Amino acid sequence: MYLNLIQIAESFGVSETVVKDWIRNEGLPHTPDRGRLLFDRLQVANWAVARGLAAKAGFLALETPALAIAWRLEVLLRAGGIWRDVAAADVPDVFERIVGTLPGATPPIRQFLIQRLRSKDSVNFAPVGGGFALPHFSSRVALGRDSGSLALLLLRDPLVLATALPDGVPVSRLLFFIAPLPRVHLDILGRLCRILDRGPLCELVRQGATDQEIFIALAGADASVTDAANGDMKT
Repeated sequence: MYLNLIQIAESFGVSETVVKDWIRNEGLPHTPDRGRLLFDRLQVANWAVARGLAAKAGFLALETPALAIAWRLEVLLRAGGIWRDVAAADVPDVFERIVGTLPGATPPIRQFLIQRLRSKDSVNFAPVGGGFALPHFSSRVALGRDSGSLALLLLRDPLVLATALPDGVPVSRLLFFIAPLPRVHLDILGRLCRILDRGPLCELVRQGATDQEIFIALAGADASVTDAANGDMKT
């Protein structure tokens, strides 16, 4: 889905001039088209995550209230699991193990995804600050409604990334996700950004919270999104 300049500006709550500055100075992905500027929704979302930005409203937010209710981060995390004391060098292997147990996917699909993981630049690590990054497949994946996964990797040593870190804090915590459908990818990306920015997850991880405490925190975040979506549907 492509958005225009006005839609991008409204989504971030900034002026069109600021968006043009981002294009010139920050590499905001865009496509010139007969005198207009067009923006691929997924590319903009990935660009924003890499810089710790989150859309405030509108065209980069949830596409429908039903999406907020259908895709629960707690359920996805239980599928992918919480991996502790992972060596940075072992991250690719852990990713493969997560894909190898992806729920709702057939063995051939899992093998296809593992092969994609092994290819160059297959994963966008998207550091968001505070030592966190949100790795995900660089290209869109369509698995079906019953699939998808989210995994939290707590590293024993920092991960070296080619991408610039937004706050200089070395990345040692990863939230690796595989969205069930391309349109859900943006929802999960945005929700994880908001949880890390405003929710208790960062502090819980720093304090060495238990798996159950982390699951409860995500369940609470899911509930707040569901309540908001239900409110939208009533108005």
